[in-house]
Amino acid sequence: MVRLRIKDIAEKQRLNRSQLQMRAGVTMPLLSRYWHNQTESVNLPALGKIARALGVSVRELFADNEEGR
Repeated sequence: MVRLRIKDIAEKQRLNRSQLQMRAGVTMPLLSRYWHNQTESVNLPALGKIARALGVSVRELFADNEEGR
């Protein structure tokens, strides 16, 4: 399972899902799956858009294995 930090990073920037979705230009269903870590795989172009919207690298969106435990 893929664990993403999108929600954590967005909340630190005081962004909600709707704001991030509009900034990134991705669909709400896709963002919701990533926001709640309910995905087995990721779409790299979409992650790139989300990362740019948050001002971070794509790599920073992924949680370390230790963080999820």
